[in-house]
Formats: sequence, structure tokens, C-alpha cells
Amino acid sequence: MSVPDVPDAELEVEDLNPGQIVSGDPVVTGKVLWESQDGSQIRGIWKITPGVVTDTEADELFVVVSGRATIAVEGGGTLEVGPGSACVLREGDRTTWTVHETLRKAYHISY
Repeated sequence: MSVPDVPDAELEVEDLNPGQIVSGDPVVTGKVLWESQDGSQIRGIWKITPGVVTDTEADELFVVVSGRATIAVEGGGTLEVGPGSACVLREGDRTTWTVHETLRKAYHISY
């Protein structure tokens, strides 16, 4: 078992559906650190560069390591997140992420 250095871990480019991009040219990178045998739980590191994107969420707990974003949850308010913010999103939440500064987070997702 290894202990990842979350702020500096090397990440790989991930596909971002062009239909999710509202504005800008955001790039998403990430690294899966652990996945359950049945694929129902994933833990990892994720990063997105500035821009505006939409998403439909899974059950997720994440902690922002660096960067800033505004996350608008359809029918549920707005979250202003930055370093140290711990956030919970629910499966099915429709969100719009406005990334002001490249954001890196450590996450746990359950499907």
C-alpha cells in the first residue's frame, strides 16, 4: 500500500463530454487510487482547469485540495468551494461547476 501525495500526484487526462462544456476549454485529469471489486465505490484524485461544465452526480464526498469553484446544484442552492472545503453531492444532483482557479480534489464516490 502506498500513500499518495494528493497535491502533487501525477494525473492522467480524462475524457470530458463536449456536451458538458458550457464555456471555456476545461481539461479534466484524474487518478483512481482504489476501486471496489464490484465497481460500486471509487476513491481518487481529480482536477479540472477553469471553465464552466455541467454534470449529473453520483453519491460523492470530496475535499478540495487547491483551487476555487462555484457549484450550482439545480433546485438545491450554490456551493462556494476552496482549499479545505468538504462537500457532499447526492446521486442524481444536476450541477453546474464554474471553475475560477484550477481545482484539485480527493474524492470518494458510491454508485
